[in-house]
Amino acid sequence: MKTRGTKRQVVGVVVSNRMDKTVIVSVERLVKHPAYHKYIRRRAKFAAHDENNACNIGDRVQITESRPLSRTKRWRVSRILEKAA
Repeated sequence: MKTRGTKRQVVGVVVSNRMDKTVIVSVERLVKHPAYHKYIRRRAKFAAHDENNACNIGDRVQITESRPLSRTKRWRVSRILEKAA
């Protein structure tokens, strides 16, 4: 059996759900500054496929890398970890 490698999984917060079956997820990571050795927050936004339109703004979700679904979508929402208050 051949495997196609492990797919990246990241956790982020939904910042937009205006599109149909698509959400924008903001993922934050800590990066150490090369000269000052201080940790800096870096953010990236990913368009993720949300088949049932289940996500709302503020939800913490886990997204998984997938094949290209459109021009900008290369991620799928795998599960909702925490609903927004």
